[in-house]
Amino acid sequence: MVNWAGARYVAMGSSFAAGPGIPHRVPGSPRTAGRSTGNYAHLVAAKLGLDLTDVTFSGATTNDFLNGSATRPAQLDAVTEQTRLVTLTGGGNDVGFAPRILLSSLPFGLRALPPVRRQLASYADPDLTEQRFTQLKENLLKLAVQVRQRAPHSLLLFVEYLTVLPPDASTPTGLLPADVAEWGRGIARRLSATTQQVAEESGAIFVPAGAFSTAHHAWSADPWTRRFHLTLHGGAPYHPRPQGMAAVADLIAESLPDAPA
Repeated sequence: MVNWAGARYVAMGSSFAAGPGIPHRVPGSPRTAGRSTGNYAHLVAAKLGLDLTDVTFSGATTNDFLNGSATRPAQLDAVTEQTRLVTLTGGGNDVGFAPRILLSSLPFGLRALPPVRRQLASYADPDLTEQRFTQLKENLLKLAVQVRQRAPHSLLLFVEYLTVLPPDASTPTGLLPADVAEWGRGIARRLSATTQQVAEESGAIFVPAGAFSTAHHAWSADPWTRRFHLTLHGGAPYHPRPQGMAAVADLIAESLPDAPA
């Protein structure tokens, strides 16, 4: 790997890229973003001397990456002609991965609330899941095209989610019901396959953080992600720990080819 120092880098993503609960909040960033100076983008930028623009935002969907919302601009708007590196981690919110396993782990009184029950039923609906994955792939392909158009000399990396759930279904998952854990494993596999397919079709680089972290799931002896807990201390529940962010940063740095012109 040749020197990337000074290259302009845009980090796009949802909470798995933002790092909610990991010290420390990026100065001046919205508290709702959960954007940490310990996330993988900041670690990569520090390691390689990159000029980072971090627009990751907890809870964001790929539609937020593309179009923004009433309260914040599209993450894509941060990409300019001068951008040389773009990383993107997203899609879990589109298909309900983290939301369903989080809500399913809440105390029964909270899970029984009508809005929560409706949301959980929506995530479990097979037809809606198919529609969401179809839209997800379309959005990821659009993002790849838009990045190329806005920054024709940039390198785009699709960074996979770290492994949260134990791959062995016989491993107890505590407050998370076994059937929801099994659903989550299937969704995680499909999310990985969809992201890798988009990377291949668009000529981007796929960073296999999920496969790389299989032995470091949240119930392992050396976890890179968190189990369910009621605070953000050390990372949000079912989200990366600092160790996980550091491992992803190393994997990204190793995935980079020679420095851009």
